[in-house]
Amino acid sequence: MKKTIRYIFVLWLLATIVFAQNYFPPYGEWERKQPVAVGMSVSKLNRAVKFAIKSESEGARNLEKYIKANLTKEPHGEIVGPTKPRGDMTGIIIKNGYIVAEWGEIDRVDMTFSISKTYLSTVVGLAYDKGQIRSIHDPVGPYVPTNHFDSDHNSKITWDHLLRQTSHWQGTLWDKPSWADRPPKDIPWTDLQTQPLHEPGTFWKYNDVRVNLLALSALHVWRKPLPQVLKKHVLDPIGASNTWRWHGYKNSWVLMDGQMVQSVSGGGHWGGGMFISAIDHARFGYLYLRNGNWNGKQLISKDWINMARTPTSVHKGYGYMNWFLNSNRDGSKKSIPKAPNTAVTFRGAGSNIIYIDWENDLVAVVRWINSSHFNEFIERLLQAID
Repeated sequence: MKKTIRYIFVLWLLATIVFAQNYFPPYGEWERKQPVAVGMSVSKLNRAVKFAIKSESEGARNLEKYIKANLTKEPHGEIVGPTKPRGDMTGIIIKNGYIVAEWGEIDRVDMTFSISKTYLSTVVGLAYDKGQIRSIHDPVGPYVPTNHFDSDHNSKITWDHLLRQTSHWQGTLWDKPSWADRPPKDIPWTDLQTQPLHEPGTFWKYNDVRVNLLALSALHVWRKPLPQVLKKHVLDPIGASNTWRWHGYKNSWVLMDGQMVQSVSGGGHWGGGMFISAIDHARFGYLYLRNGNWNGKQLISKDWINMARTPTSVHKGYGYMNWFLNSNRDGSKKSIPKAPNTAVTFRGAGSNIIYIDWENDLVAVVRWINSSHFNEFIERLLQAID
């Protein structure tokens, strides 16, 4: 018994020492350090930042026009959620917990498109950690008192399938049919509804209708608006600002316990999604860099993070909702060649990217970068680490 108590005490002491060595920025503050203080070359870091700034996306700053030009050419592509014009090319570099570089408007609230999906999977993870979802391999239907999972095909869909975008759910949600999102270009629209079904778990398809179904399902589990859950359990504890907003659609309202509640969207494909600043993104990324622990308090379990980082069998480069792993789809090579195998990115159109690198104790947030230049930016950034 005494040995057990001594062992527990030693583990507690070690954990205390480890977290005492990590800096956690309080609300409204984030300490800046010179690059040399954290082992980075000033000149090489400056070159990486200049490269990022010169690599600004050529997409329209009016994001309603950007969405119409790039994201809504399929049937039922009407914008049904809010949009706003974007700001300047923006970024933040966090090394060893401290800001070592920043550019643009880091406090500006902008659309973030599919990074919204990572906030969504986080809320699902919280439900799992609290036992509200007993197993991630449970069918979703018994948790959701609607008809969305009634068919033979849809009844097989698990939380894991929805999180990995392998559910191949069939149906219509918020007036958007599942077949109409990113349809194959070589198939006439009139034939899309007769395409063969894929067994859940056997086919990967990026599909915002199914993402929004995950959001609706999580709403039924929590029985309260998901932005309130995220605020209470994650963003307030990590010191995020009060300026972010998580939107749904004008028609995504449901009756929940006698009140009308908006089911949020997992992206800006038809407008909506998470509107947030780069500095709040950085706090979110830093929480995951610290493996879900913020200043000694475990906000998200390591168990959940390990599951989120586990490759999907039919897409080795994808974990849980919007965890892009550093591997190509078939796992044959890295998607970011110069980055560590363990690095991950949370990605949204625009491009909006949060890069998390445990091996180099690094978080990078970049907004409105040309996606074809992102890998070279990361290569230049890693070269700055002496």
